[in-house]
Amino acid sequence: MLKIFLRRIAILVPILFGITIAVFSLEALSPSDPAEVSIRENAMVPTPELIALTRHELGLDQPFLTRYGHWVSGVLHGDLGKSYITGRDVAGDIAAALPATLELAFAALLITAVVATVSGVLCARHPGSRTDAAIRSLIFLTSAFPAFWAGMLLMWLFAVKFDLFPTSGRNGLSSVVLPAATLSLAYISTYARLIRTEMIETKHQNWVLFARSRGLPERTITAHVLLNSLRGAAVSLGMSIPKLVAGAFVVECIFAWPGIGRLCVSAIFNRDFPVIEAYVLITSTLFVLFNLASDLFIAWLDPRERMALNGSAK
Repeated sequence: MLKIFLRRIAILVPILFGITIAVFSLEALSPSDPAEVSIRENAMVPTPELIALTRHELGLDQPFLTRYGHWVSGVLHGDLGKSYITGRDVAGDIAAALPATLELAFAALLITAVVATVSGVLCARHPGSRTDAAIRSLIFLTSAFPAFWAGMLLMWLFAVKFDLFPTSGRNGLSSVVLPAATLSLAYISTYARLIRTEMIETKHQNWVLFARSRGLPERTITAHVLLNSLRGAAVSLGMSIPKLVAGAFVVECIFAWPGIGRLCVSAIFNRDFPVIEAYVLITSTLFVLFNLASDLFIAWLDPRERMALNGSAK
């Protein structure tokens, strides 16, 4: 396991280096001048003298490689730069907004895990039945809804019609229900289908036939089949955490959830590149790290995977 870990870390270093180059190049590829945008956003007239002064204050008059080196050095020390619009530390704004996004992502992950597991078990117990068809049709239909449309429907039904949950903001446990439910809709069908397929395959193994021949209750057999079918779903579900974090910006805007996705959307409209770069860097790093954690988890669970990884490296 140590060799696999060190080998994966060695592979991740150039990947993360490439990510930093791609992220920092976003500003250079933009057709607009960040200095002029900053001046206009602060309700000032962008004269040539003021633009030149602002570019110097923001460090935009330096060569690309020099600015990139300063930015990478700052990132390694926890400094993500200063906002072009507000002048505040980007790391402070991200740190203030990140807990809200993580709360939303983990709530959506919990809803996804519970609903997908229950739906997958019910479908796997009676494959091809009306119950199986009805559940799969329902979850596939709801997953086809765009996030903004599903969010507005849930808001109308549970907030306006029945007055059960608040429509916006982060005010207590009840306020996370509708955003988390909206965010989880796109993932429930995937994991319900995965659990259903793996359970159906597991049910045809010899040990299940032996358990039935011993007269074990069907409920006990189903529980054991589920436990032996969760490895792939658990690994995939863990990999969904960075997807939930990165994909929460639409839901955060709909429900006025004060997370990093909403912060990034505001930065995009304002051409606030330090905030955009920090958001893309954080989400990209999360994808890389969770991919590493997923590989290590599979290798830890299955010795055959460890042998395959070691063999492929040789």
